[in-house]
Amino acid sequence: MTTRAAAASAPVVSMDAITKTFPGVKALDQVTLNLYPGQVTALVGENGAGKSTTVKILTGIYQPDGGTIRVAGEPISLTTPNAASDAGITAIHQETVLFDELSVAENIFIGHAPRTKWGLIDRAEMHRAAQGLLDEIGAPFATSAVLRDLGIASKHLVAIARALSVDARVVIMDEPTAALSHKEIEELYELVETLKAQGKAILFISHKFDEIFRIADRYTVFRDGAFVGEGLIEDITEDTLVKMMVGRAVDQIFPTREPHLGDDVMQVVGYAHPTEFADIGFTLKRGEILGFYGLVGAGRSELMQALFGITKPSKGVTKINGNIRVIRSPADAVANGIVYVPEDRGKQGAVIGLPIFQNITLPSLQKTSRSGFLQLVEEFKLAREYAERLDLRGAALDQDVGNLSGGNQQKVVIAKWLATQPQVIILDEPTKGIDIGSKAAVHDFMAELAGQGLSIIMVSSEIPEVIGMSDRVIVMRDGRIAAEVAGDDLVPETLVRHAAGITATAQMQGA
Repeated sequence: MTTRAAAASAPVVSMDAITKTFPGVKALDQVTLNLYPGQVTALVGENGAGKSTTVKILTGIYQPDGGTIRVAGEPISLTTPNAASDAGITAIHQETVLFDELSVAENIFIGHAPRTKWGLIDRAEMHRAAQGLLDEIGAPFATSAVLRDLGIASKHLVAIARALSVDARVVIMDEPTAALSHKEIEELYELVETLKAQGKAILFISHKFDEIFRIADRYTVFRDGAFVGEGLIEDITEDTLVKMMVGRAVDQIFPTREPHLGDDVMQVVGYAHPTEFADIGFTLKRGEILGFYGLVGAGRSELMQALFGITKPSKGVTKINGNIRVIRSPADAVANGIVYVPEDRGKQGAVIGLPIFQNITLPSLQKTSRSGFLQLVEEFKLAREYAERLDLRGAALDQDVGNLSGGNQQKVVIAKWLATQPQVIILDEPTKGIDIGSKAAVHDFMAELAGQGLSIIMVSSEIPEVIGMSDRVIVMRDGRIAAEVAGDDLVPETLVRHAAGITATAQMQGA
């Protein structure tokens, strides 16, 4: 981490009194942001704090209504993405747009490929320059490789190489570790250190405090579109940072629960899939929160999709309240009281383009229809009930769900399925990509639902969440159940050991 002595450098980029207003919403109100050479600045705030708007202003997508942006001390107007690129500002988004059918070199230099004196693309020079960038960041694949043949982590490296190909002075990383494994995250950290050593200023956006305190040198906090404060990471604690973010103390992220478990609601027997999982069997009791933990590729999400009828297992039986149920489709699952909130809420959960109330009532149209005609009053009534229960924050129920923050989109998807009054709700990474305040709200609501007798299956990659919310945890590895953990054994070391296939003997020898 950068020392205090190095913190006195002049900022490469500074934003001063930046304001941005959309119809009915003041997204940014006089905000300040400074990015320094050779340092990582973490931009921290709840969903809706203005982080995404700030990134879009820095990259020339949005224009501020007021305030000043300076690059190397000189005022500048970033009127287009090309203007931002010319100023040395580039962004690597959580879901960077790349082109699967093109080669690595073509993806890196798309839009600004080197040219011959006749104006044609100089492919030899393009591959040479691309190889130099890949060597610079330690990428282990060829420039001629077709992107579709690469994994997620390698695609991230291509995106980073593309960012560096424009001679960036500022690199913006927006939730860069969201889809990476533990090993790939460590490799990304090493890359960040390399970029810092090259003198690049890095804006790092993440909801994960362990990441922020691991790699950031500085922090800037936004709350409700306003600047709250900035400083050195070494001068602040997690608790203080949380209070700055949410304007209140979040003393207890995980609610205290006294589980009152009832009879078996769901039994899964002998579930298998030709390529994803095998020999899966477990029970779920009324009022229980059953956690599923595992490393990337363990087969957890694939299993949940099969239980909900999205994919078809090769064999296996599902029992609901002791009775065998055949689930061939999501409609079958919903009819039998099983609902599923997917990890990718943007593509599989919320219907972007529809308003909040229609998203919530979509699976419950029989409740809001009369003689085959939808009753708008009934739709609003049902949507309002669940929006209020989940403390959904939107301008109005007829607001496009695509304009909500990630945390509020997640609440809409949960509300949609709760309105069907299920017996079992499967939550796949329920707090992925949402801020700490929204996480606490989701956790509180999960505890409330379990207390009312709803049975919950929660898939999570966050160990504190798994331990803090679950009554029992099933650990999966390589498509199979590696262990079932509960009580005093429910500690991080045990979960990681089972997930990674480390035996107790091997662990002791390693010590």
